[in-house]
Order: sequence, then structure tokens, then C-alpha cells
Amino acid sequence: MTHSDQYRPEIVVGLVATPPDHPARITARLATELADLLAAQVDAGVRWTVGQGWGEVAPRRDGGAEALLDDLARRRADDQWDIAICLTDLPLQTDRTPLIAQISTRRRTAMVSLPALGLSQLRTVRAVVPHLVAALLADTPRPPADLTSRVPVIKRVLGEDDAEEKRYVASRWTGRARLLIGMVRANQPGRALLGLSKLLVGAFGTAAIALTTSTIWQMGDALGGLRLTTVMLLGLTGLVAWLIIAHDLWEKPDRDTPAALARLFNLGTILTLALATSVSYVVLFLGTLLAAALLIDSSVLEQTLQRPAHATDYLTLAWIISSLATVGGAIGSGLEDEETVRAAAYGHHPEPSGQAGDDR
Repeated sequence: MTHSDQYRPEIVVGLVATPPDHPARITARLATELADLLAAQVDAGVRWTVGQGWGEVAPRRDGGAEALLDDLARRRADDQWDIAICLTDLPLQTDRTPLIAQISTRRRTAMVSLPALGLSQLRTVRAVVPHLVAALLADTPRPPADLTSRVPVIKRVLGEDDAEEKRYVASRWTGRARLLIGMVRANQPGRALLGLSKLLVGAFGTAAIALTTSTIWQMGDALGGLRLTTVMLLGLTGLVAWLIIAHDLWEKPDRDTPAALARLFNLGTILTLALATSVSYVVLFLGTLLAAALLIDSSVLEQTLQRPAHATDYLTLAWIISSLATVGGAIGSGLEDEETVRAAAYGHHPEPSGQAGDDR
């Protein structure tokens, strides 16, 4: 701290990530640069201090943004922050429209729902949070700019200019599509892909056996593109359904989880698993294609098909074998660690290994 900093008033801004999973990573990156952003965009005449912490592993679902803001207000008072901002991966809606952010000047708190931001979450948060901070501080020399002009995902602001509560919402239809994309990003499909390693090993084992079966070669030659596509889609759909059923990933509405939120959680889980299994399928297809090219001589393939063999025959062979092997992969998925597979469920968050960065 320089000598001049001692005479500048200090404003402490608390950043809380709930749950401490994907939001914690966004919060950690934002915290390193937020003080500079606030000095540049809100008020350079004060000393900005950024506090950082974690919220609940399983945040309240029944009260939506209001419950988050109530919990955040208590956290702000306990940690003696001047204002507090919460970043969450809960998909929130108001009147069936995705809610991006909400501000409460009475509680001196605000929250941002990361899934509603789509893919560019960190970049959008950099633009949104300084605005929320300025709106929470009534005596800032620079009034908050209009977010609807600066942040394209925000389409409307609900609440009067002098209201203590304001909600920033997206468009109803494109906002919903962006919300689902943001949920998949927050759910980390890469983690689900790595977690299903035994599934991929089981599928490769099934593919290796099928690769030596000439009957499969003849089936691939007899089936057309439409039926091969159908077999592939049925295999992938069955695998996703098996993962959800076998590992109890389906979110059921209850007293704490409204039906609309449960539907969003289930959509997020399905899309995450669909993306992870699709990538696994591509890896399986390429591996099977390489194995077929190395192990099956064209003369042997011609003898079985009773016609000249072409490169497309190897592609077709890899296609049908990969589709059938996904069923064998489902058996392998039963050997996965339960916690590893459950991490693909949107409503499930693993317990953090430590609480570095928590101010409490």
C-alpha cells in the first residue's frame, strides 16, 4: 500500500461462488482483476478491496434469486463487506424468461446466473459486475451505464429506476437456448468424458471382438446410410439413458426443487452426457477405423463381400462396429466410480477438497 492509499476511503467488495465448482473458477479469475476494473469504470478515488469466498455446495433451490440474496446478505454482514456479489450456476428464470442478474440495494447485494450468459461467461461477467457494484453504491461519481447497450445478452431491465430491486433478463427464446448452452458449459462435459474412461475401454473391447467377425462386415455392407445412422442414434440414446438410469442421475421435483428447475437440471444432464458420449463415439470410430485399416487386408475384405473393396467399406465397417460397441460400453459404465459418473448430473456438485480462498 502506498502512502497516498492510506488516505483514500476503502470499499470492500465480496465475491461469493455458489456452489464452489464452476462458479469458483470464474470468481477466482475475476477476483484478480476486479479492483482494477472498478477503479477504471466506477471510482478511481477509492481503494477497492476484493474479498473472496465460497457459498453452499448445494445452494437453496426453492427460493430462487431471493433465497440467494438473503443468504448473501447474511454472509456480507458476517464478513463485514460493504457490498457482495454472488456468482452461481443455478439456472434462474422469472416469468419463464432466463434471469441473468438481480440487484438489491436494500441488502447491498447482487447475483449473476452464469448459465444465462452462454459460452462467454468470464468476458460478460467482467462487463456486468462493475455495473452492479456501481448500482449498489449510490454516491459513485460515475453512474452505472445502460447494461442493455453494453451486454447483448441482456434485453430488459425489470424494475423502476428508483426501485430497490432490479432484474436483468434475457430474451425468452434465444435466451433459453443460451441458458442450456451455458448449463452444459458449467457442467463441464470434459469432466464427464474423462469420468467415462471405463466405458470407452469397454467399447473398444467390444469393437475389437466385432472387428474379427465377418458377419459384421456383411451387415455393414448390406445396411444403407439411413439404417446405419438409425443404429448409431439408437446406440447413443440407449447409452445416455442407461447412464441416467443406472446411476440415478434423473432429478425429481420435490419440496425444495420446483418442477421447472428439475426440468432444466435434467436437460442440462442429458445434453452434457450426449456431448460426452458423442465425443467418445468419435474417438471409438477413429480407433476402430485405424485398427480395421491395419488388420484387415483388402483381399480378405473382398473375399467376404464378394466384390472389390473400397475405402468407404472401411468407413462403413468402423461405423457399424462403433455403433454396436456403444452397447458394450454401457456395460463398462456400470464399473465406473459412482461419484465420477454422478458429477455429470447438473444438480450434483462434488464436495470441494479444500476451502482455499474462503475468507471465513
